[in-house]
Amino acid sequence: MITVEGHTDRLGSEAYNQRLSVQRAEAVKAYLVGAGGIDGAKIAAAGKNEAVPVTKPTDCRGTARTPQLLACLQPDRRVEVEVVGTR
Repeated sequence: MITVEGHTDRLGSEAYNQRLSVQRAEAVKAYLVGAGGIDGAKIAAAGKNEAVPVTKPTDCRGTARTPQLLACLQPDRRVEVEVVGTR
């Protein structure tokens, strides 16, 4: 079983970030199915929006989309893949 989770930074509305995080997860799932030949039924894709950030609130201050803030929040914009299996 493979779990794919999409994540976003805190910028943008919650609804936008949810859609974006789902799109990220679905893009990775499509890649694993298409290029990797993995059965899509064995892959669960979910969007977590900005709910599970890597950065701490004190790490990246501000709300204006400055290059510095975008660079600071970059670790929050990610996809995590977990593979669990047995032999």
